[in-house]
Amino acid sequence: MKGAKLLVLLVASSLCLYAATAVQETCPADIDAKCGDGASDDWEGEFFPGISKIKYEGPASKKPLAYKWYNAEEVILGKKMKDWLRFSVAFWHTFRGTGGDPFGAPTKSWPWEDGTNSLAMAKRRMKAHFEFMEKLGVDRWCFHDRDIAPDGKTLAETNANLDEIVELAKELQGGTNIKPLWGTAQLFMHPRYMHGAATSPEVKVYAYAAAQVKKALEVTHYLGGENYVFWGGREGYQTLLNTDMKKELDHLANFLQAAVDHKKKIGFEGTLLIEPKPQEPTKHQYDWDVATSFSFLQKYGLTGEFKINVECNHATLSGHSCHHELETARINGLLGNIDANTGDPQVGWDTDEFLTDISEATLVMSSVVKNGGLAPGGFNFDAKLRRESTDVEDMFIAHISGMDTMARGLRNVAKLIEDGSLDELVRKRYQSFDSEIGAMIEAGKGDFETLEKKVLEWGEPIVPSGKQELAEMLFQSAL
Repeated sequence: MKGAKLLVLLVASSLCLYAATAVQETCPADIDAKCGDGASDDWEGEFFPGISKIKYEGPASKKPLAYKWYNAEEVILGKKMKDWLRFSVAFWHTFRGTGGDPFGAPTKSWPWEDGTNSLAMAKRRMKAHFEFMEKLGVDRWCFHDRDIAPDGKTLAETNANLDEIVELAKELQGGTNIKPLWGTAQLFMHPRYMHGAATSPEVKVYAYAAAQVKKALEVTHYLGGENYVFWGGREGYQTLLNTDMKKELDHLANFLQAAVDHKKKIGFEGTLLIEPKPQEPTKHQYDWDVATSFSFLQKYGLTGEFKINVECNHATLSGHSCHHELETARINGLLGNIDANTGDPQVGWDTDEFLTDISEATLVMSSVVKNGGLAPGGFNFDAKLRRESTDVEDMFIAHISGMDTMARGLRNVAKLIEDGSLDELVRKRYQSFDSEIGAMIEAGKGDFETLEKKVLEWGEPIVPSGKQELAEMLFQSAL
């Protein structure tokens, strides 16, 4: 009996200790607001004390909080680096990422967070975000509507919440060059979107998604956003057994056309972007890759209205390299923006890591340079800290590393262009088409009868080496 009483006391004590600990975790010592009363948007001093504005110090610098390769004002290939790269901070990963995963609880609790999802907390978070951008020296940001402002009980209340936060963002942008690279609507997290948004079988969900995109387009426009993105995380299927694919694709096309119409109605001149992804969270997503998305746009007469936002990690999930997806978009006049991240080749999901591979960055920048740049698009760091990285300075280090990597890729492309050997190798590989018959073929006038006569005249072709190893050697020499 005594043992049972002791057990009850121990359990009760444990529960009290757990409750006390939980309260302490959501009420950091430097926040004056009382627990349970909701956050105050007042904040004394800096959010990132001890961290000064990040400066360029060159490759010899050993400081983690300094740029080694990214020198914003330096001119490379006729443009300033900042104009080639047009970097952007992703609000959701940087300020809403918790480190949680399917197997573990959140690991990050930033000093300004109090554990609530209140409007006051959203305001404080937005202020921290702007200080972060200013210290990082980045003047563009990307957001989902529901990342920056909390849901309300109704659409009207939710829109009012969003308006309040957007007004603060507008105020914080004042007197700076900061503005959104792009905005978007979060149409994948809420349970109403479990079957999709534009492809939902429920007409009321389709209508709700339309209302949400309408508002997100309007606030993106109001904030001076340069683009608007559609990522259809739930626009696909888990099984074809209960799916009318044609109906869903038709609905999706109608939804996108309505977005085009509203964009024009409100005078938004930004670019509409589609972000392909093959799967996750659905088994199959309708905009599987760039080629699939291009085919969809062509079929429904939308090619003149949309461009592509290529995410590197999505490219590898679809079985392609990021370079392949960028080139597919570029040669079809669709390259509009890049979500700069990468996955782990040993992991088969969307890990959203900062891209730090110099070779990959050089290939990415080669497409960007051939495209003449990305404006009005840019490079958005759709990347998050690893779960185990929990220091505030890690937010800066991750972005500095990503920015330096892309800057180094740009410098390498400049080296390759200046050297000219790789371009010359490619030119020579196709030089047989510089002939009269080659020009006729490229003009679309190479009929089979004429070509047959030439083969009978020439005899068996002598096929030269592709020089792949030499091409790889020349590429690596620039790294």
